[in-house]
Amino acid sequence: MSLLLDQAFDAETFRKQGLQLVNDLADYLSDVKNLDKTIPYQKPEESLTYWSTKKEPMPFNALMRTILNKSTKLHSPKYMGHQVVPPVPVAALAGFFTEFINNGMAVYEMGMAFNPIEKIVCDLLCEKSGYTNESSGLLTSGGTLGNLTALLTARAKIPQNEIWNKGLGQEKLAIMVSEEAHYCVDRAARIMGLGDSGIIKIPVNEDYTLNHELLESYLTKANQDGLTIFALIGSAASTSTGSHDDLIKLGEFAAKNNIWFHVDAAHGGGAIFSKKYKHLLKGLELADSIVIDLHKMLLTPALATAVLYKNGSDSYETFHQKAQYLWDNADQDWFNSGKRTFECTKFGIGIKFYAIWQEYGERIFEENIDHLYDLAKSFSSLIKESKLLELALEPSSNIVNFRPKNFSNEQVLKIREELINDGEFYLVSTVLRSETYLRTSLMNTSTTVDELKTLVLKIEKICITLFPELA
Repeated sequence: MSLLLDQAFDAETFRKQGLQLVNDLADYLSDVKNLDKTIPYQKPEESLTYWSTKKEPMPFNALMRTILNKSTKLHSPKYMGHQVVPPVPVAALAGFFTEFINNGMAVYEMGMAFNPIEKIVCDLLCEKSGYTNESSGLLTSGGTLGNLTALLTARAKIPQNEIWNKGLGQEKLAIMVSEEAHYCVDRAARIMGLGDSGIIKIPVNEDYTLNHELLESYLTKANQDGLTIFALIGSAASTSTGSHDDLIKLGEFAAKNNIWFHVDAAHGGGAIFSKKYKHLLKGLELADSIVIDLHKMLLTPALATAVLYKNGSDSYETFHQKAQYLWDNADQDWFNSGKRTFECTKFGIGIKFYAIWQEYGERIFEENIDHLYDLAKSFSSLIKESKLLELALEPSSNIVNFRPKNFSNEQVLKIREELINDGEFYLVSTVLRSETYLRTSLMNTSTTVDELKTLVLKIEKICITLFPELA
């Protein structure tokens, strides 16, 4: 071994760097509630210039501290931006452990611990979703791959389907989905070659839930146009508003018309652990497949997504390939996960969630859901009390959309720009029925009503300062 390689694998150097990193992150965790800035915003070109003009190598621990200082602080109680959870520290440690031992999962011999753990995690999620012992699932890298995997399974279940072996033929396939569904469903459909005509978007009700009363007419029109509808997708919840489609109505319609029913519960699926909010997912058990992101509401570092199947054997029909250097047969064995997922060299995704579950039990997931969903209700009350702000709709999950009354879309975006440049809070924006709203995803259990009161006051002050004629 060369001197440099010998140094890179030196145990004492690793011990020193690792202990220092944990100490730095522990200090960050202790101090993050008192930081002045949740997002130390720099324009993209400024950030690129900073990193590209560094001429000398930076020691590991100094590099990590610099990146931490220049990154958005998800553990801050004033982080209310995208749907990415501040992970529980024990799960991050499990992720570090997974990457260090670097055992893949495609074949059992490379994942002798990770494959059983993944099965146990998926079996738990199936049970909580209302499935039976006939169900099973798998873990994959994010909701986009999860939804694509489930839709590929739905396509594989079309009678006399030969697309996997013979390619796309003359048959015109399509899916039906809410116009408010996450963009990754649209992306998955386009990857599958469905195109514009194969993505039938159903209008939503006033509360942004899919209007199930339109399904029959849209299905009739699709059939008249020569389209074969092979999947119906429900949202639980939608990304922009956190609204939950009526899964019972969708499931009944899909069953009546022999259409695969898939539920994108990437964000809201974590409510399966909450006695208080599980009713939002009523009808989830009717789905043929479900996607739940563990890295959204279940305290797990990204990326970690569960794809669950009512009929466990369906998951083996998604990909039909022989790889004899990996597997001796084409049997439906759960312990060779590469047979069912896009990834071949798949890292041990399940260990992070499993570590939380083993350390704290299911109760921690329930507490997280209940606190954040309750917090959204409190936030909506604060907004309704404000003379300057208005809600888009009453929240049903932890997502709250609001805007200053009578402000233009450009003015709303200007207010957000001021908030980002200030850096104390981080939130995003969205467009609902051509109106721009400020959007908060309450992701942090350390966030309290006090932070939300401060946010309302700050926004009101910005409104008055920038646009006194409207305030």
